Amino acid sequence: MKTIFLFIAIVLSVATKAQVSKVSLQASGLTCSMCSNSINKALKTLDFVDKVDADIRTYTFEISFKPNSNVDFDKIKSKVEKAGFSVSSFVATILFNNVQVRNNNPVTIGDKTFLFVKVKDQLLNGLKQVKVLDKGFVSQKENKVYSFSALSPQTFHATI
Repeated sequence: MKTIFLFIAIVLSVATKAQVSKVSLQASGLTCSMCSNSINKALKTLDFVDKVDADIRTYTFEISFKPNSNVDFDKIKSKVEKAGFSVSSFVATILFNNVQVRNNNPVTIGDKTFLFVKVKDQLLNGLKQVKVLDKGFVSQKENKVYSFSALSPQTFHATI
């Protein structure tokens, strides 16, 4: 019983010491500024999105979030797909405060769990960029490199 309590306490402490501050995503399939505009408008309809900055030259969207909001990566991806495009890169900027990361060990951040792969054991502090590696969050070519088995909802494979 003490082991279960300790595990829950550790997970809760990790969950409260990190927060997603923004996401940078690159979309594929865009051919013009109207394509970029449709993604931009779709992303702005999400209740947790504060601001979207689009770079039409690189097909990149910088998304910042409202304070204390619950960021949903799957909803972001879904909005891009419903606009008729796909996500080819998804990088979250997360503010860490003494979070221990180990290869193939899960870390809970808010309501999300990240299973970090190809990382060295390290203690994370400050803003760090975390790349989501799951299908639908990377290009098809990159997905073939990793080809992870499906995890439970809100669990993502990631690297730093």
